Amino acid sequence: MARHNEIKHRVVTSFQRRIVNPLTVRLPTQDLLETTGRSSGLPRRTPIGGRRVGREFWFVSEYGEKSQYVRNIKADPHVRVRIRGRWHSGTAHLVPHDDARARLRTLRRFNSAAVRALGTHLLTVRVDLTD
Repeated sequence: MARHNEIKHRVVTSFQRRIVNPLTVRLPTQDLLETTGRSSGLPRRTPIGGRRVGREFWFVSEYGEKSQYVRNIKADPHVRVRIRGRWHSGTAHLVPHDDARARLRTLRRFNSAAVRALGTHLLTVRVDLTD
C-alpha cells in the first residue's frame, strides 16, 4: 500500500504541477496560497480549495507534510491567501489533530472530493488572517 501511495503521489503531483496549477492560478475566482520558497526565497503560489470562517481560512493538504507548500509553511509560516480575488496576509498553522476528513465536509464539495480521492496523507491547515 505504501508503494501504491508513493506512485500515486508522484503521478498526481507531476500532473498538478505541470498541467493543472499553471491553468488554475490564472482563474480570478480560484483561491490561492502564496508561501515563500524555503530554498529560493521566492513567492510560490498554489491553488487550494478552502473556506473562510471569520478571521481564519481553513483547507486540507492532500499530501500533508510531503506537500511542497507545507514544507514552505514549516520554514516560514507567514503566507498570503487570495480569497475571491482579494489577497490577505496571515500566519499558517498545521493542525494535525484536526479530523481532516470531517473538515473536508465543511469545504467546497468539488475540491473536497478531489482531495479525498487523490490524497494519501490528509493534513488540515488553518491560516489566521491579519488583514
